[in-house]
Amino acid sequence: METYEKWTEMSTEELLDLYSKTKELSVKQAIVLRYTGLIKSIALQMRNVYISFSQIDDILNEGVIVLMNAIDKYDSSKNAKFETYISKRIKGMIIDLARKQDWVPRSVRKRVKDVEEAISELHNREGKYPSEEEVAEYLNISIEKYHDIMKKEVLFNVLSLDIVLAEKQDSYSSYQMPRGDEVEQPEKVFLRKEISQILVEGIHKLKEKEQLVVSLYYVEELNMKQIAEVLEVSEPRVSQIHSNAIKKLKKYMETAS
Repeated sequence: METYEKWTEMSTEELLDLYSKTKELSVKQAIVLRYTGLIKSIALQMRNVYISFSQIDDILNEGVIVLMNAIDKYDSSKNAKFETYISKRIKGMIIDLARKQDWVPRSVRKRVKDVEEAISELHNREGKYPSEEEVAEYLNISIEKYHDIMKKEVLFNVLSLDIVLAEKQDSYSSYQMPRGDEVEQPEKVFLRKEISQILVEGIHKLKEKEQLVVSLYYVEELNMKQIAEVLEVSEPRVSQIHSNAIKKLKKYMETAS
């Protein structure tokens, strides 16, 4: 009990430093306990990605394994903030599981397609972009159901791009000869820069509004409602611009050599 209380009084940085020096299991367990909540939070945020092929308890168990491995590999002098580091690792684990499965249920694909067709039909008929209420009424669904579909569309498009980026990283890496610690391999750094450069080139090929939405969403971290206020358009219009941008980036990344 005294040992546990001692660990709780220490900061995460102090615990990580202590573990890197002593490799004491009790220190590692103390760190793991601090971040089980983060694992659950990420698992809940991304549940739509794996709900068709896995249970949340399985994801939580996998997340703990990822966390324990991350603690061993984390180097504060070379890596980002620990929370950011493990968040990316856990999300990467879920993405890796997703790309091995048909992770978007057919029913969801159909609903997203129905929304896209409804928006296109109403736009052609009225000569303006329809409101959320108009689209929901056209599809004979509640506004809450419409919001749920749009959230899934944004998530699936973003994760689809993430999967393409991960696959491209894998395909590039397969041509490299493994050598020593990854952080010491200059070819790894080069490949990450090359993939990032391709992504930047793809963004530059987007329309001006698409570039702006991507920037506001991923760089400024505004939500769809806030972006809609900035652009003075409706929220569903922002969602459509965002989806079109991500689809174009995904296609560009797939075809870029």
